[in-house]
Amino acid sequence: MSDRVLILDFGSQVTQLIARRLREVGVYCEILPYNAPASDIAGFGARGIVLSGGPASVLGQDPPLPPDYVFASGLPVLGICYGQQVMCAQLGGRVEQAAEREFGRAEVTVHEPCPLFVDPWRAGGREQVWMSHGDRVIELPPGFRAVASSEGSPCAVIADEARGYYGVMFHPEVVHTVHGADLLRGFARHVAGCAGDWTMAAFRALQLGRIREQVGDAGVICGLSGGVDSSVAARLLHEAIGDRLTCVFVDHGLLRAGEAEEVCSLFRGHYNIPLVHRDAGEVFLAALEGVEDPEVKRKIIGGLFIDVFEEEARHIEGAGFLAQGTLYPDVIESVSVTGGPSVTIKSHHNVGGLPERMHLDLVEPLRELFKDEVRALGRELGLPEQLVGRHPFPGPGLAIRIPGAVTREKVELLRAADAIYLDEIRRAGIYDEIWQAFAVLLPVRTVGVMGDARTYEHVCALRAVVSTDGMTADFYPFPHDLLGRIATRIINEVRGINRVTYDITSKPPGTIEWE
Repeated sequence: MSDRVLILDFGSQVTQLIARRLREVGVYCEILPYNAPASDIAGFGARGIVLSGGPASVLGQDPPLPPDYVFASGLPVLGICYGQQVMCAQLGGRVEQAAEREFGRAEVTVHEPCPLFVDPWRAGGREQVWMSHGDRVIELPPGFRAVASSEGSPCAVIADEARGYYGVMFHPEVVHTVHGADLLRGFARHVAGCAGDWTMAAFRALQLGRIREQVGDAGVICGLSGGVDSSVAARLLHEAIGDRLTCVFVDHGLLRAGEAEEVCSLFRGHYNIPLVHRDAGEVFLAALEGVEDPEVKRKIIGGLFIDVFEEEARHIEGAGFLAQGTLYPDVIESVSVTGGPSVTIKSHHNVGGLPERMHLDLVEPLRELFKDEVRALGRELGLPEQLVGRHPFPGPGLAIRIPGAVTREKVELLRAADAIYLDEIRRAGIYDEIWQAFAVLLPVRTVGVMGDARTYEHVCALRAVVSTDGMTADFYPFPHDLLGRIATRIINEVRGINRVTYDITSKPPGTIEWE
């Protein structure tokens, strides 16, 4: 196993980004809750520990603290924001409430060199960072020195080289800290001494062995949705156990244009993987009739999906395991240390177990990977780029992109408009520049004039966002002529839509999910 770093999570909504940045430089890492038992922390075998940020204050009553083992282990430690404050408080420094909170972009001046700083960080330089704190360190513990400061934080970066302890008051993991990833690389590679040799090829080989060991001679049923995650999981499982894998594709009739046919052609035709295709579109449409609340829609679709899946799974002989495309963010968010909204948002994942009635054990071959790493594994496995690079698509499909009641007419209108939208983006050569693009059928109708006649038809909204991590995003700056071409095609080709609008929306740090 490659050298590894452990992250202790104090509840920051961007803790996952720390892990992503470390993995991007070839260092394997995982996230545990801040109050994980010392035995779990020691058993992970890390070469360094990162203390994440979080919403708490060390000045509050019973603030969250890391186990004593962290500072008794002799391992290098990096504290980020709250992690820096709790490090100082535990080691003999002082923290106070700042006279003025420091949120958003700030400039840090580097005063002295230290092992944490790698190019382009250098003494005398200034770096743009992202601050998010209301407390600040005013007295350092013995052995520490301040090596960088900002206008509001005299101890923006602190260092105790003798013990390998470092702290930063800002968030190096977010893209708004322009060279923040270099600090994390400096900690993992230079301070903790990690080789940086974790690769997707190594993960593939390791995971194939794990699957074979876990499954033995039993069969596996994989729920195939047509999305990236389940497709990569199915391809990896098939490589590991061959025809003992059976994929069940529940087609709820709410997919994008052509996706059902693509799934069947690729997995049944090209890869020759045993595949059960259940066309249940009529069943789902009937269950959604008259339902307007988006969360109720989710529950109906999720519950019905399981019922239909179980109907098909009962006919498959010799199966002892159910495979699903659980990702590492699902695992992290299912054990939220702050009790925040992520648990509700990810409730459609059976992370950690299945209903007893299924009489199947769970195999989750992707549970250690982030979304971009799943794409890399898909390429490693030879899946076509059209599938691997596909924009994220929610499990409930088009149903939650139709605010209000879902009808067959609305689904067909949205599917047609969405297909035109994506087709024009691909024709323009910008599909891969965009993190996610989709159309929404708004719950309003407008009066228009087409061909000298009045129309009273639906309005379609278009959304497209760019992102490097899927957690922060901004709208894509479409050229006006392209937007005009897309709108013209939708209005001309989709009878029932007479107006198209573009949704200019940003997703700042701290929010959770796009639909």
